[in-house]
Amino acid sequence: MKKVLLFSLTVIIVSVLLSSCNQSSKNKEMVKKENFGVHKGKDVFLFTLKNKAGNVLKLTNFGARVTWIEVPDRAGNKENITFGYDTFEGMIKGDPYFGSVVGRYANRIAKGKFTLDGVEYSLPINNGANSLHGGPEGWHSVVWDAEVPSDSDFPTVKFTYKSPDMEAGYPGNMNVEATYTWNDNNEIVINYKCTTDKNTVINITNHAYFNLHGAGNGDILDHQVVINADRFVPVDSGLIPTGELRPVAGTPFDFTKPHTVGERINEKDEQLILGGGYDHTFILNSPRTVDASVYDAVSGRYMEVISDQPGVQFYTGNFLDGTQTGHGGKKYIYRSGLCLETGHYPDSPNQQDFPSTTLKAGETFTSQTIYRFSVK
Repeated sequence: MKKVLLFSLTVIIVSVLLSSCNQSSKNKEMVKKENFGVHKGKDVFLFTLKNKAGNVLKLTNFGARVTWIEVPDRAGNKENITFGYDTFEGMIKGDPYFGSVVGRYANRIAKGKFTLDGVEYSLPINNGANSLHGGPEGWHSVVWDAEVPSDSDFPTVKFTYKSPDMEAGYPGNMNVEATYTWNDNNEIVINYKCTTDKNTVINITNHAYFNLHGAGNGDILDHQVVINADRFVPVDSGLIPTGELRPVAGTPFDFTKPHTVGERINEKDEQLILGGGYDHTFILNSPRTVDASVYDAVSGRYMEVISDQPGVQFYTGNFLDGTQTGHGGKKYIYRSGLCLETGHYPDSPNQQDFPSTTLKAGETFTSQTIYRFSVK
């Protein structure tokens, strides 16, 4: 009897080990890793993830960024629909934010200062009089560590970064994780996890640009947008929140029903003039539902955004000017891409009435954002 039990236990252990090896092998087949460049003595890699449908997501550990999303239109023709560059040299010389993970604080902080626990912190000024996206050497500009987890059912890459105490003026040693999964529902699932050893502030997002015609194929003014938000965050001339949370009803900011981007973008609305178009945070009604969607009636491509964060920054490429040359030599012209950046409101550390962005020592911040692609 003991021999039978021992034999059975051995079979189970071998089966588990073989299953684990097969899963690890499967993940390696689903994720291709290749050299992309070297930055400040660290290797930069390009990861190509292919799901069951054969659709492709490309990532790099430089800035933990998305650089390619290839999905079909209603006729089955595949096209890359996000901004990026063919080479690492192009990426270094190009726009620093395309597809990157932005932190330690995404969006703007007024005058590059905030006070936490009675201490005033000073940040790099890189956007007029303000600090933007963690400063010029934020998380978008560093080489992250990367691994391909062996326990995922879908192609997955996990990026990690250790942000040292007082990096770009922010307190606390912070461990950051950004894990991308490209599943068989054509969903990019981004899971963030952050811990700190000192009280600090955190606002993390992904800064991908989307054009559902195909990146570099004209503008996005005919894209139909829905944002599940009854209020938005007005800004001043420096694009810093005024503190008001304004109803969208009766304004060009009402996307609770479908409107094309270009339908009202040039109206003589003070907020549109200040932003040069849409460059505002919308306060989500019910996070974890479909918070926003974009539809291209020409191609049939449809994108949905789901997040657990309180807001989404809707930006319509108002500062694009055609000087950026991306994949295949295509120019990224004025308003040729839009962003839906999930996260907290701008300047929250200086706005007592906004949801807190403080992460306390020993606590863990987690968040998830999903970009889902389909056709209709």
